[in-house]
Formats: sequence, structure tokens, C-alpha cells
Amino acid sequence: MRLALPNQLRLSAAAALLAGVLTGAVASYAVVGAEEATATIDNFTFAPARLTVKAGTTVTWRNEDDIPHTVTASSRLFKSKALDTDDSFSFTFTAPGTYEYFCSLHPRMTGTVVVEP
Repeated sequence: MRLALPNQLRLSAAAALLAGVLTGAVASYAVVGAEEATATIDNFTFAPARLTVKAGTTVTWRNEDDIPHTVTASSRLFKSKALDTDDSFSFTFTAPGTYEYFCSLHPRMTGTVVVEP
């Protein structure tokens, strides 16, 4: 036996179901698009020296060395200020490609971020 529901109750149930589906879709997208990665600066090196991430990932470099360093893209796409000990710099990579970077204070210090689609 099927119960007859008033039209308002049916509409409310449908609206609640639709809202739940839309909220889930938005939440799933936010989680997928919010990736993060970390690199450290210590003993005159970037670690890891080569970092592979997905497009949309924010990479954060943290200086754990006793002296200042920078994070400077060879293409000039990004450049940090001089980072003192425990300072950090972040950049979000939106386009696939290979991004080489270095410390402008110590140019022998180099690293690469590979961004995949």
C-alpha cells in the first residue's frame, strides 16, 4: 500500500535530495582541487629536488636552513622574498608543464616542479 503525500511534502523531499546531490558535487570538487605539496630548503638544497604534482596544486617551500634563501622561477613566473629561517612561500601551479627554479642568492641551488594535467 502506498501512502499519498501532500504536494508540498513531495516538493520538499525532492528539493532536499537535489540540494544534497549539489552539495556533494561541490564538496567533491573542492577536495579534488585543493591539493598541496611541500618542499623544504635546508643545507643549501631544495628537497625534493624534483617534485611532481597535479595541476591546481599549491606548493609551499619552507626554509629550514640557518640563512636566507629565495624561490625564483627560471621563467620569472614566481619569486619569493628572501625567506629567513622558518619562513615559507607558496605558489599554485595551474598549468601543466615543467617549472625550473633556483635560489637567487645561491644560484647553484636548483629544483624542478613537474605539473601533470
